Amino acid sequence: MSHADHAEWLAWSLFAAGLLPAVLRAAAPILLAALGGLVSDLAGCINVALEGLMLVAAFFGVIVCAYAPHWFPQLAPACYPWIGCVAGLLAALLLAGLLAVFHLEWGADLIVAGIAINVLAAGLTVFLLGVLVGDKGSTASLASAPLPALHVPGLQGWPVLDVLANGENRRGHHVLVYAALLAAPLLWLLLRATRWGVWLRAAGENAQAAAAAGIPVKRMRYLALLMSGLLAGLGGIYLSMGYLTLFQADMTAGRGFLALAAVFLGARRLGGVLGAALLFGAAGVLATQLGGWRIPPQLIYMLPPLVTLAALAVAGWRRGRAGKRIVN
Repeated sequence: MSHADHAEWLAWSLFAAGLLPAVLRAAAPILLAALGGLVSDLAGCINVALEGLMLVAAFFGVIVCAYAPHWFPQLAPACYPWIGCVAGLLAALLLAGLLAVFHLEWGADLIVAGIAINVLAAGLTVFLLGVLVGDKGSTASLASAPLPALHVPGLQGWPVLDVLANGENRRGHHVLVYAALLAAPLLWLLLRATRWGVWLRAAGENAQAAAAAGIPVKRMRYLALLMSGLLAGLGGIYLSMGYLTLFQADMTAGRGFLALAAVFLGARRLGGVLGAALLFGAAGVLATQLGGWRIPPQLIYMLPPLVTLAALAVAGWRRGRAGKRIVN
C-alpha cells in the first residue's frame, strides 16, 4: 500500500470511527419517520402527523416499559423493553388509524387532521406525564430500560463496515439503527417487487384509473397510513429507548417535520429520502459539536432548520430549472 493509499484509508477510518456513527444515530429516527411519510405520500395521502405519531410512541414505550415489571413480574427483565416497544407502536398505529378514519371515512382535510393529531399528541403526553409521573417535564423518576444494541461479528478490519458492525464503543449499534438501515431496501422491494406496492403507487398516481382497474384504493390508503404510523412509531421509540432512556415533553423537537421535509427534498424517491435524512442527521451532529465552542446557543439551534430550508430551496430551484428545460 502506497503512502497515498494509506493516508486515504486512514482518513476513511477516522471519518467512520468519529462522524459516521453519530450521523447514523441522529439520522435513524428521521429516516424511519421519513420512510413512513414516503409510503403514505406515494399512496396519495400526505401525512403531516409524523411528529405526533413519533411523540406518542416515544411516550407509551417508556411508560409501559417502566410499569411492565409490576404488571408482568413473572417475565424476564429483558422482555420489558420489548413490551414497551410494542405498546408504543400500538399507540402510533391507533393515532394513524384515527387519522385514516377522519380522512377516508369522514372526508376531513388531511392537512388539518394531521395538525390536529400533532396538537393532540403534544397535549396528551404532557397531561399523562403529570398524571402518571407527577412531572410534566420528563420521566426521569421512572426506571425505564432501553432496547438493546447489536454486535455483528465478522466485519472487523474494514474501515467503514467495522464501525457499522461494532459501533463507536465496540458494543454495537442500537437495534433500531439497524432497523432504519434495513427498512430502506426492504421498502424498495415492497414497493417495486410486490403486487401490494404496485397497487399502492397506482392509488397515489391516479385513484380513478386504479379503481377502474379493480384496485381497492381506500384499502391501499388505509394500509399506507397505518404503515406510516408504524415506521414513525419506530422512530419515536428510538428517541426514548435508544437515543435517550427516558421521555421528555416535546422530545421529538421537530424531527417529524424534518422527516416530512425529507420526503419533499428527496422528490418522493427512496434514495433521495435516504440522502435527505442523512443530511439532516449530519446537521444535527454538527450543531451538537458546535455546542462546545463559544457560539451563541441561539445560532446553534438554528442550524438544522436553516439546513432544511437551504436544501428545500436548492431542490425547488433544480426542479424549476428542469421544468423550464422541458417547456423549452
